[in-house]
Amino acid sequence: MEDDVPAGNRTSVSSIEEHWWQRGVVYQIYPRSFADSNGDGIGDVPGITGRLDHLVGLGVDALWVSPMYPSPMADFGYDVADYCNVDPMFGTLADVDRLIAAAHARGLKLIFDFVPNHSSDAHPWFRESRASRETSKRDWYIWRDPAADGGPPNNWLGHFGGSGWEWDATTRQYYLHSFLRQQPDLNWRNPAVRAAMYDALRFWLDRGVDGFRVDVLWLLIKDDKFRDNPPNPAYAPNRGSYDRLLPVYTADRPEVQDIVAEMRAVLDGYGERVLIGEIYLPIERLVAYYGRDLKGAHLPFNFQLIDAPWSAPALAAMIREYEAALPAGAWPNWVLGNHDKPRIASRVGAAQARVAAMLLLTLRGTPTLYYGDEIGMADVPIAPECVQDPAEKNQPGIGLGRDPERTPMAWDPSPLGGFTTGEPWLPLGEHAAVNVASALSDSVSMLSLYRRLLALRREQAALTAGPLETVAAVGDILTYERRDRETRLAIVLNLGHQARQVPIDKARVVLSTFLDRADESVDGAISLRAAEGVVVAHC
Repeated sequence: MEDDVPAGNRTSVSSIEEHWWQRGVVYQIYPRSFADSNGDGIGDVPGITGRLDHLVGLGVDALWVSPMYPSPMADFGYDVADYCNVDPMFGTLADVDRLIAAAHARGLKLIFDFVPNHSSDAHPWFRESRASRETSKRDWYIWRDPAADGGPPNNWLGHFGGSGWEWDATTRQYYLHSFLRQQPDLNWRNPAVRAAMYDALRFWLDRGVDGFRVDVLWLLIKDDKFRDNPPNPAYAPNRGSYDRLLPVYTADRPEVQDIVAEMRAVLDGYGERVLIGEIYLPIERLVAYYGRDLKGAHLPFNFQLIDAPWSAPALAAMIREYEAALPAGAWPNWVLGNHDKPRIASRVGAAQARVAAMLLLTLRGTPTLYYGDEIGMADVPIAPECVQDPAEKNQPGIGLGRDPERTPMAWDPSPLGGFTTGEPWLPLGEHAAVNVASALSDSVSMLSLYRRLLALRREQAALTAGPLETVAAVGDILTYERRDRETRLAIVLNLGHQARQVPIDKARVVLSTFLDRADESVDGAISLRAAEGVVVAHC
């Protein structure tokens, strides 16, 4: 029996003034895995610079680069030892300056990762802080006396397993680390810490960086009374030990909004820059990070598509919920994957990954792509002896490792995928079949689809500035509309494994995920193949 797709509910939105980060599409680069210029098996800044033309050809507008700061690499750059320099593994400040200039010359914006919740224990600030209780930087980190039994001050946990507290025998106190013990949490209640971190932002803004993605933004402030977190009644052991407790006193504290506003003010002093926040929270809390009077993060990252069930009703409900929760004038954003989550091709399969690409690039708001998704890269199985990720090493066997989605970019079908001339830091996947060079020569490849979708966004103002309307789902079919004064586009996505007949007014096909039916006429209904999406223009 064929499914009929009703009109659904209209989502009304206010008109917007378009900024580059509203019109544009962001592309995330994990620098260790993008392109290696010197043969050491690890990607670097010159490697990124040498591959900018791929991003231009793809049609994205900005690149966000994961951390490249000096670091002992306990958590691969998320343990920062100097906020105002570049790790020699990746290059030099001069290399970064050349990257910024080369990106800008091609019309690309450059967004840096900023990691303010914690530093490395090798940072000079922490070395001074742990030297004695009297040092001037003691209060730059979070130190507490032991509990009455000599153990940790409270029950706070680390995201990578175990207690969030580490004993320091020299000064006989515990310090807080929300992640690894090598990543001590900074004390954001200390004005001197805030001033130093904002100076670090200015250092990069002065060099021409166009914005920041802020790591774990919702964790920056902890409870000043250090109260125990309550048990999580929904805890499942396969989720890791951190989820045993609800992070009531270690996450999303009200005072964090003042910090977000202060960061935003720093960026506003440099003109049109963008502040993006990594925030894993339910929608009703996520949208609070737009800030009072929209003076918070421009784009609190919306990860709903990453964890949502891949079904039309679930996605339609989630899209409507998110749009309804947005504050007036707030700009939405969407993400399919990142360096912490399994790749979309592994989550939904290669066929549905094409449908997911159309979904991401036709919803209202700013999309962010993860490197390699544009060619259909999938997670790569990592043998136990090859594991690099501390999340997996600390809690092996429960699927928390992030190495599979961080493997090197495949540029060509050669033995090392064009990524390096040395031994890659992680194994490559099916690069002989899935790589940029082969995809460029295939008119119906995943890369061809991404390039066509991104070109369509540039061609059709309805897809960048138009409202999102009539979001609906029946069976496996998800539909919605985008429009401007001249154009009314319907997006029709088959999330199922069987062909479907979908009622639709007189229209013409603008684009199919199969890339084989442009300009086909539609009058009354359209036949969709399994795992096919189409954009149609109403006549």
